[in-house]
Amino acid sequence: MIRWGVFSCVLVPVVLVWYGTSLAGATGTALGLAAVTAVCRFLLRRSERCAERCATQRGGRHTQGRPPVD
Repeated sequence: MIRWGVFSCVLVPVVLVWYGTSLAGATGTALGLAAVTAVCRFLLRRSERCAERCATQRGGRHTQGRPPVD
């Protein structure tokens, strides 16, 4: 998924310049897309780490054979 983000950070500014947008505008767009991609990558890695930690806890609370209380 991150590779697609990097690809769009390159492709979108090229297309914008091709269709007549200023180089400054295309550069700003590239920087914005790069920032969004970086934040998404950070959040994705964070959620993967959290999922690994949750999987190692094996269900959380132990009821010692008793049914859960509502």
